[in-house]
Amino acid sequence: MTARLTQGSTAPDFTLPDSDGTDVSLTDYAGSSVILYFYPAAMTPGCTTQAVDFTASNDHFTEAGYSVLGASPDSVDRLARFKEKSDLSVPLLSDAEKTVMNAYGAYGMKKLYGKEIEGVLRSTFVIDVDDAGVGIVRLAQYNVKATGHVAKLRRELGV
Repeated sequence: MTARLTQGSTAPDFTLPDSDGTDVSLTDYAGSSVILYFYPAAMTPGCTTQAVDFTASNDHFTEAGYSVLGASPDSVDRLARFKEKSDLSVPLLSDAEKTVMNAYGAYGMKKLYGKEIEGVLRSTFVIDVDDAGVGIVRLAQYNVKATGHVAKLRRELGV
């Protein structure tokens, strides 16, 4: 696992396909702020809760100047089914090779039901992207809970 990012870290740039197969890059958000969250798997109870919560709050985040992006190791096709089935409005990105997750320190050893396993660490990053497309991490949160996380993040950001 790569070292964890902290406030002030340069956010690793990325280009990943979304649920429509369109490439999305951090540099696409030059001059704005991005909330990038990593989740383990589409169409699982916790991940669905989190994605639905982000969708329900998406208008508030947008009004406050944030773009929300979710990323998981799921395939583009699975993400498309997840978006349709759960009526999600936030863009979902496929990091099937887990390269971006590793770059953000969002993949590694974790405890699941008392056992140590390797997997996605549910994590959220608030990134301020300058006009040149370089992102600086404003907030890095690792091992967040699926339930209640979005409401907590909104409070922390004043959204």
